[in-house]
Amino acid sequence: YTEGLAATNQIVVGGAFLHGHKIEVGTLDSGILTVDGQKVIAGFPGSYSGAGFSVTYDSVGEVPDVVPEGNEKRVVHMDLPLGVKVTVFQWANYMDVQIEMAKQPGQDGVCGNFNGNQGDDTTQTIMAR
Repeated sequence: YTEGLAATNQIVVGGAFLHGHKIEVGTLDSGILTVDGQKVIAGFPGSYSGAGFSVTYDSVGEVPDVVPEGNEKRVVHMDLPLGVKVTVFQWANYMDVQIEMAKQPGQDGVCGNFNGNQGDDTTQTIMAR
């Protein structure tokens, strides 16, 4: 159902940069869209603002692949500290996720290390560092 693209069914964003807050987003079927375990957006569209972050739920944004047949476009926009932006395209049984951010000191992992060389962002090369 993802036409060969990678997809997931839930994302959790949290940590010290969110001052202990935790934002969870799941598939449309799961109904998960919470901050600190609480449903904070009652309907569609909607928005929520917390301490230094905001979450907007609407249908705005360019889809990274295609809108799956029978789905309506539902998009969760997270504007987070340090200029981090997370966009989640919710579908019935999976999600597409886009992350935009500036390079952070010591950053490494699946999203890369910002050296411009995608060849050293494989699991094997990351684990070797």
